[in-house]
Amino acid sequence: MKASEPAIKISELTRRYGKQEAVHNLSLTVRAGCCYGFFGRNGAGKTTTIKCLLNLLQPQSGSVRVFGLDPNRDEVAVKSRLSYVPDAVAFYPWMTVRETLEYFASFREHWNRDIENDLLKRFGLNLTQKASSMSKGQKTQLALITAVCPEPDLLVLDEPTSGLDPIVRREFIETVIGAYQSSDPEKRTVFVSTHLISEFEGLIDEFTVIEQGRNLLTMVADDARDRFKKISVRFQAAPPAPLTFAGALQIKQNGREAEILANGNSEKLMAELQSYHPEDLRCESLSLEEIFVASKTLTQSIA
Repeated sequence: MKASEPAIKISELTRRYGKQEAVHNLSLTVRAGCCYGFFGRNGAGKTTTIKCLLNLLQPQSGSVRVFGLDPNRDEVAVKSRLSYVPDAVAFYPWMTVRETLEYFASFREHWNRDIENDLLKRFGLNLTQKASSMSKGQKTQLALITAVCPEPDLLVLDEPTSGLDPIVRREFIETVIGAYQSSDPEKRTVFVSTHLISEFEGLIDEFTVIEQGRNLLTMVADDARDRFKKISVRFQAAPPAPLTFAGALQIKQNGREAEILANGNSEKLMAELQSYHPEDLRCESLSLEEIFVASKTLTQSIA
């Protein structure tokens, strides 16, 4: 992969199941070295897109490139440089944790035993336990170890922490993924599909929101936070009529209090609100989760 080559480039991807269209004309680019969030409701087309990246499904139109390569024609070259953790994890039931790790390591040119030992200790996994007796959370932990130890150029994660308890989940996100990227920040790329957006807030560099297989919103995370603001106001008395402000995306009013969604015009709206002499007036950036929830409204404003 050339230095300027994106880790992932999807161009006008379409994939159907019979007459049901799962992904429609989807395009996105993931630059090398970033943590890219892929957000959408259940059934939005996230897993179908990921399966096309991994050559588990074939696009019916459009193209997919990973490291500049076609996953169908160059499957071994692509898969030797990435790791994938699906939502539903399965291992050979008769293998122990140690046997499973050795099995996965046998397919890799590189395997970091220091990372393996550290994560085994961190997760508290028993090396002699068989996969058949492991909980979903333990299987997820084991899958994450097998994904990180080869230190691939690309981590593809489809709801990677859904089986973990909150403490282990946060530690994995902050420590493991953070450490994975920091060791070679220009090459190490994470492509994560998740509904636990708030827990990845500090790691996401760019994101795409899809709905019904279509690209609804793509932005750099910092640009989105700078642009979309939530203004909270409490008046001394309830306004005599419903609030209206030109340029406000959304206004929620409840008695003396109101919450206003702003799109790049928060300073102007704040100045207008000051004329009401409010008791309290605050402005803060929307979190990525709030941006996801409001994405339909935001998209209409951008259009």
